[in-house]
Amino acid sequence: MKQVNNATYKTTISIGASKPKQIIWYFVNIFFFKNSLNVFSGSKVFLLKLFGAKIGMGVIIKPSVNIKFPWKLQVGEYTWIGEEVWIDNLSDVVIGNNVNLSQGCMLLTGSHDHTKQTFDFISFPIVLEDGVWIGAKAVVFGGVTCKSHSILGISSVAEKNLDPYIIYKGNPAIAVIERIIY
Repeated sequence: MKQVNNATYKTTISIGASKPKQIIWYFVNIFFFKNSLNVFSGSKVFLLKLFGAKIGMGVIIKPSVNIKFPWKLQVGEYTWIGEEVWIDNLSDVVIGNNVNLSQGCMLLTGSHDHTKQTFDFISFPIVLEDGVWIGAKAVVFGGVTCKSHSILGISSVAEKNLDPYIIYKGNPAIAVIERIIY
């Protein structure tokens, strides 16, 4: 039986920024984003834009948010990013308008190819279309598109695309009910 050999580990990720930019962002992320004492959303939006993120009007970013690479982030208008959200965007993450990322949810673009001895790193983009709500402590994996106004329930895990106007729950997430907006 073959075994994983971490000595031969490979990655094909393109960071998309110079080493100095990465290092500066690392410290900005620690002091201004992950810091629970920084409650000023406007300064966070400014810093994200400064580092190459595309951010729309009215975006709210709560304390203790962790964003891997702002230059791979696009956020539409009037989106809410709650406390302790982790956007691990090794690939592009595109977030639409009026999206709600609840407390502690994670957007994880990266993983490993468990079928290879070399355990190669792999990464795929995430798209959250307009009106999506990702519940507290829920996880969205790379390669997933959450279609318009879908909901991923509390602590649920999305490994596949979510259909529009459907509420999903569980691990792995399954459709449970249609979302009706009055």
